[in-house]
Amino acid sequence: MRALKILAVVICFSAMPLVADQAFEPIGTTGVGVPPSPDSPMWDGPRAMLHDNGSFTSHFGTGVGGADESWTQSSLGMTTWGFGAAFANGWWMADQFTIPPGETWDITNVTVFVYQSFAGTTSTINGVYLRLWDGMPGAGTVVWGDDTTNVMSSTGWTNVYRVTDTDTGANSDRAIMANVADVSVSLGEGTYWVDFSCTGTASSGPWAPPIVIMGNPTTGDGIQSVDFGVTYAAVADNGSATAQGFPFIIEGTSQGGGGGGGGGGGTGGVSNPIPTLSKTGIVVLILALIGISAVLIRRRM
Repeated sequence: MRALKILAVVICFSAMPLVADQAFEPIGTTGVGVPPSPDSPMWDGPRAMLHDNGSFTSHFGTGVGGADESWTQSSLGMTTWGFGAAFANGWWMADQFTIPPGETWDITNVTVFVYQSFAGTTSTINGVYLRLWDGMPGAGTVVWGDDTTNVMSSTGWTNVYRVTDTDTGANSDRAIMANVADVSVSLGEGTYWVDFSCTGTASSGPWAPPIVIMGNPTTGDGIQSVDFGVTYAAVADNGSATAQGFPFIIEGTSQGGGGGGGGGGGTGGVSNPIPTLSKTGIVVLILALIGISAVLIRRRM
């Protein structure tokens, strides 16, 4: 039964047009940017990660002021900075994740990544609308969330600028923000989808940067709705026409199973922990080694 469900998802996805009517920000878009601020609130990263869907960071320390960068690889024919995730416009982004067999994930947070062009490094994002589906959005069933409730609990700069490979080190117009959504749901094994939309106080976007894989223009199988979540289509870079995936992070704890999200005591992202010795155990071990060494020395003498 599960195999048939997965096959249905594959068939449904393959039937989608690779390049349809999609909302995106092409490279070359210009504006007047806000200078970087040294006091911008920063994202402090995940604490109990169950799933990381992929990284948008391509280079570390190469950006303006020593920041990191997310490259649009124009050398590969790519021409898109980000894809539309503006709630007011009815733009929703989506991608999938899989919970391994035998595991149950107690999900507490989902972090999504967007930017608003020319808005500076202090986050202007003030809303995240997010749903979890048991199948492709529009075809599956929503298992958590809705399209009316703002579930954002925090937002902060990732220390990453979205740039091209031709303006590296010189472009600070698109500071990517991490936006944490509070979630409360337990899900068993299977494939699920996250779809999200965001609001912000700046005039451009919000835009969702895709996953970046250096040297490879194809990064995943994300989808987008431009009609308030009624229909979805596969997302592709506007220049290379290659499919794009989208970064998100799931946090929480895992129960059951032997890997992936947890197991090993359900500590959230840590499975099969390495055994350690207490101070007393270390002392006993040292004394035992000394005793064995003394016996070996006496035998040789």
